[in-house]
Amino acid sequence: MPRPPAAVDATDVDAVTDAVLTASRLLVAVSVRSIAAAGDIVTLPQFRLLVVLHTRGPLKHADLAELLGVTPSTASRTVDRLVSVGLVVRQNSPVSRREIVLELTSEGARIVRQVTTRRRKEIAKIVARMPDEARRGLVDVLTAFAEAGGEPPAGTAADAIWA
Repeated sequence: MPRPPAAVDATDVDAVTDAVLTASRLLVAVSVRSIAAAGDIVTLPQFRLLVVLHTRGPLKHADLAELLGVTPSTASRTVDRLVSVGLVVRQNSPVSRREIVLELTSEGARIVRQVTTRRRKEIAKIVARMPDEARRGLVDVLTAFAEAGGEPPAGTAADAIWA
């Protein structure tokens, strides 16, 4: 039987941080399982890169690295791996022939949809096990958290095909 949730002072940044860290362990586990179920085609960091391209569209290397919070050389090595397996392509920018942009291939988009569908199903099972009163307000809280971190919402037109 699940234990009752501990009372957390919602204004205590440390207490909220601890709660988010605990939830993030679960979400990372769900993410890893959903990626593994797709056949170990990509790693978690590689998948994150695919998701950024999927939600933001074609990007220059430097912009991609900034969005991922990694160095340009790290992003470049990751892109090289994804290009070699046919999930990302480098193309001339439609704005300037001097610029190269990165874009998902149709196979890259398929992997994102497949992994996200698995992840969505597993998260839905977890949410369904939550008491109704605990679910109330969860959408608002998680939306505010994602916005504070600069993450586009899952319901945007760019990723509507994930569902």
